[in-house]
Amino acid sequence: MSWQETYNMWKNYSELDQGVAEDLKNIEDDESKLEDAFHAPLEFGTAGMRGIIGAGINRMNIYTVRQATEGLALFIENEQGEEAKKRGVVIAYDSRHMSKEFAFESAKTLGAHGIKAYVFEELRPTPELAFAVRHLQAAAGIMVTASHNPPEYNGYKTYGEDGGQLPPKEANELTSYVRSVGDMLAVEVADEDTLKEQGLLEIIGHNVDKEYLEAMKTVTINPDLIDRVANDLKIIFTPLHGTAKVLGEKALRQAGFRNIELVPEQAEPDPEFSTVKSPNPEDPEAFEKAIELGCEIDADLLVATDPDGDRLGLAVKTAESHYEVLTGNQIASLMLDYMIKAHRETEILPKNSVIVKSIVSSDLPRAIAEKNGVQTVDVLTGFKFIAEKIKHYEQDSSHTFMFGFEESYGYLVQPFVRDKDAIQALVMVSEMAAFHKENQYSCFDALQDLYQEYGHFKEKTISIKMDGIEGAQKIKDLMDRLRNDSPDSFGKIKIKSVEDFKTSKRVDMDGNEETIDMPSADVLKYHLVDTSWIAARPSGTEPKIKFYIAAYDDSGVAVNEKMASFEKAINEIVGE
Repeated sequence: MSWQETYNMWKNYSELDQGVAEDLKNIEDDESKLEDAFHAPLEFGTAGMRGIIGAGINRMNIYTVRQATEGLALFIENEQGEEAKKRGVVIAYDSRHMSKEFAFESAKTLGAHGIKAYVFEELRPTPELAFAVRHLQAAAGIMVTASHNPPEYNGYKTYGEDGGQLPPKEANELTSYVRSVGDMLAVEVADEDTLKEQGLLEIIGHNVDKEYLEAMKTVTINPDLIDRVANDLKIIFTPLHGTAKVLGEKALRQAGFRNIELVPEQAEPDPEFSTVKSPNPEDPEAFEKAIELGCEIDADLLVATDPDGDRLGLAVKTAESHYEVLTGNQIASLMLDYMIKAHRETEILPKNSVIVKSIVSSDLPRAIAEKNGVQTVDVLTGFKFIAEKIKHYEQDSSHTFMFGFEESYGYLVQPFVRDKDAIQALVMVSEMAAFHKENQYSCFDALQDLYQEYGHFKEKTISIKMDGIEGAQKIKDLMDRLRNDSPDSFGKIKIKSVEDFKTSKRVDMDGNEETIDMPSADVLKYHLVDTSWIAARPSGTEPKIKFYIAAYDDSGVAVNEKMASFEKAINEIVGE
């Protein structure tokens, strides 16, 4: 069916939702917008789906949400059975436009199949959804969120019974069911009040909050330290108009922190994220309000979380009393360094401890871990792969999970959650800051010490946006070109070996070949002779291709020079 035929089917559908109908009317005179909205279905992949809110099969609306949930319902019915239908699905949502509506449309779609839904009474962070799936022993979970994307976006993520995002095999099965739903306009939904009467729709909230906060007590390593420093440590916290305020402040106070200031302009939910260009703690500009307040009260630590509360950014005070926004890799390195020291001090560091990180994350934590007898395991990008490892370690008792992280500002301390958890990270970075404060040190000073001890590691991610149909083809062509005409160096530094995670092959420059024991993924990673590396990866949720750069040298000046030369080489490749 052509996009024009699909558009006409929607236009002539007599029962089209009023809001969707208005969106459709707003673009009916713009053929390019119509084509983009109807040329192909919104992609449902391993991380769910994400897109602009509006009318069309390539947009986030009640019909695309119903289609995704219909696929999940069929997956539960056919792959898991009646017992799973009774266990049900937990649904949470963030502060974005249409999030609550999409959550209840999901519940009504599940209800039409006799599948119970637990829906949070108000917005909640993603890590609590992941926790609730395990706590309620549900069969699956749905999180309605577009993470840190602009206000016009929303999204939909699915979780398995272990509280982690679905691993590749199950995700592919679910995707097949979603794609089998031919006419999204015809998906049946049940009546909300009837579902409540039948016990197929249950509203949850404070009861789960209480259990999550109880589990949060296990994140703190040294409560006596916190008690000694709590009056002096000044923490500024901004949820960037999102969900993390609900639990973040409570978790901090429960851990014993007392001097906590919320950025007032950003404390309450706001789907427009009106005080920031982007509600993304990876973006230094998102810290502007926090830095203003930090300067006023001379705060030690500025912490920001993204709208759905799973990513955390950090700004720390320098020797010149300025605030420096750290990268996700720097934050992870500092957290791990402190956690190992604290565990050793309290004599609770198991000999079989392991940290798990993504293949595009810094190797500085690996160096810290190895020096302290802790193993490091690399996995593909996506916290579901970290969750898989946690499950494996629990089953065979081979290792004790200590810490998991991704360079994209996602961290996990305790595995009662199986996804990145900014609430856990919020408490841990505050305890870390308390440790350095008691030693008359700052987190910035501690980072410089790590560089002195382990060498200068510097990382950067370059995201190149390529929108629309043409953009998707450009990304594919660029990855094909990198595979078929591989460079032999970056910035005059020779390539030592190339890992292609799509073919699961590692090849060195002498032609020697090894198999990579990981699931297939569209990622290329170039290891250079100086231990620096470059990776290329199309985003799984956005129209972007990402280049990850990790430079290493003995001095800060030298590593900065390498970073600049690597960036120049990448820009030349992209521009060809």
